[in-house]
Amino acid sequence: MDAVALALLAAAFYGALTVALRPALARGTSAELGALLTVIPAFAVALVAAVLRSDWDVGGVWAFALAGILGPGLSQTLFTLGVRDAGPARSSVVIGTAPLFSVAIALLLLDEPVAAGVLAGGALIVGGGVLLVGERSRPQHVKRIGLIYALAATVIFAARDNLVRWLSVDTDVSPELAAAVTLGSGTLVIAIWVAVARRPFSFAPLRYFAPAGILFGLSYICLFEAYYRGRVSVVSPLVATESLWGVGFSAIFLRRIEVIGARLAVGAVLIVIGGVLIGIFR
Repeated sequence: MDAVALALLAAAFYGALTVALRPALARGTSAELGALLTVIPAFAVALVAAVLRSDWDVGGVWAFALAGILGPGLSQTLFTLGVRDAGPARSSVVIGTAPLFSVAIALLLLDEPVAAGVLAGGALIVGGGVLLVGERSRPQHVKRIGLIYALAATVIFAARDNLVRWLSVDTDVSPELAAAVTLGSGTLVIAIWVAVARRPFSFAPLRYFAPAGILFGLSYICLFEAYYRGRVSVVSPLVATESLWGVGFSAIFLRRIEVIGARLAVGAVLIVIGGVLIGIFR
């Protein structure tokens, strides 16, 4: 399976994850604990995949452990806060802006040239974001602070993606083991976050977050497999179609809660098209 198909699978799984998080969080579990209970089963899924792969070259796993501090360590907690305060559909649309930040990071750190198509893609992404922020018919449960949480998670996602791609170019660590190590270190970071925030801790809600966690683990495996096979400029825009998956799944399963209006749908489409343009012209 090539990088394109794997990136699209990663996007579909992550879009489903955002929808699965909403009913789990509605049961009263804190977002921080919810993030932890999501990452634990994701780590288990990746670990099983690594065992099945039977490739245990651990010489460079420490670098992926550091990447896990960014994502899912910081990013997934912020994203869960975003889903809690802004809902899955709108958080998914914000996540779709990741290619813009991925390119910005590459321009700043890798000194890549600026192309007209990249600027056009960036303009479309910004336009989609303006539609989202300016949405007037959003449900009462949607808070702007949730969009800010999701945006912060997106920036960290973008940084993590560039780091993973850079690490994958010259490593003997299998993508399954790399994903497991990244998720493992991220689990530790989120556990520390929960402890420092003094959130009530219990494994009882794990059964509600397990479906989201399994989807997260599958998404991570597909994402790492994709970055091992393709450039960030190819993979990131395709993963950004998570916006459409998230909005689509929300419209199907949470239509009474999320209220998918025209502005939200058009904003998601603009953001995805912008990401594709960035991928083509980067």
